[in-house]
Amino acid sequence: MGVYAIGDIQGCFHELQQLLTQLRFDPALDRLWFAGDLVNRGPHSLETLRFVRDLGPAAITVLGNHELHLLAIASGSSKLKAKDTLHPILDATDRDELLDWLRHQPLLHHDTDLGFTLVHAGLPPQWDLKQAQQCAHEVEAQLRSANYADFFRHMYGDEPTQWSDSLTRWDRLRFITNCFTRLRYCDAEGHLALSYKGAPGSQPAHLKPWFEHKQRRSNKLKILFGHWSTLGERNDAGIYPLDSGCLWGGQLTALRLDSTVHWTRIPCAGARAARDA
Repeated sequence: MGVYAIGDIQGCFHELQQLLTQLRFDPALDRLWFAGDLVNRGPHSLETLRFVRDLGPAAITVLGNHELHLLAIASGSSKLKAKDTLHPILDATDRDELLDWLRHQPLLHHDTDLGFTLVHAGLPPQWDLKQAQQCAHEVEAQLRSANYADFFRHMYGDEPTQWSDSLTRWDRLRFITNCFTRLRYCDAEGHLALSYKGAPGSQPAHLKPWFEHKQRRSNKLKILFGHWSTLGERNDAGIYPLDSGCLWGGQLTALRLDSTVHWTRIPCAGARAARDA
């Protein structure tokens, strides 16, 4: 059996199929871990979402910012943006089943046997694994509740920027969501800097990638994550970036987890030009 973690697809369904062919993926034997952002901006979000959902126990996916954006639109709490390619999902006959399935996906997946932790974006320096799991469960419970639409009415925003155990209600859930689905940089005090999105070296000097924070309590974990297509390859211990910019003409990446770590990448034509980022 092979276990593979795959980076952001964003509706690039045909590239995903090419990658799985190269991996010789067998859903009866192998398992796939998806780093979120299955949908949006690319041309075949509906096909991608249906495919991953239909894999059943052969696949695990964590939620990314684009899945939450889709759910917020469907709940009436947000509107489609000019660059969104979510119309086919919203107009699909099986829309409700797909969206319900999405709402029941996790924000964090940890496998004790393999020793890997999967999130979409990152973890703030104040969280160890136990804290991260607890925080993920808090948002997941809200998403799976009958009142899930309330969450989307309060989800958007960059505040608060720093974790505190005393955070409550929507401030707490918003901070947790921003970490799991939007985080790239933070400062030395652990404040999130969500407005900076470029490659390391382009940010103000007082900011560091979240995984370079000196007091990061998750520094013993092996963390798989997507979200950051401009990050590039890294040699940081325990850090495995999976988003290699398929949507923008980069690559689609898979990392084998169950044996010697092995990267597989396929080149992508790019569904969107870099100027559209």
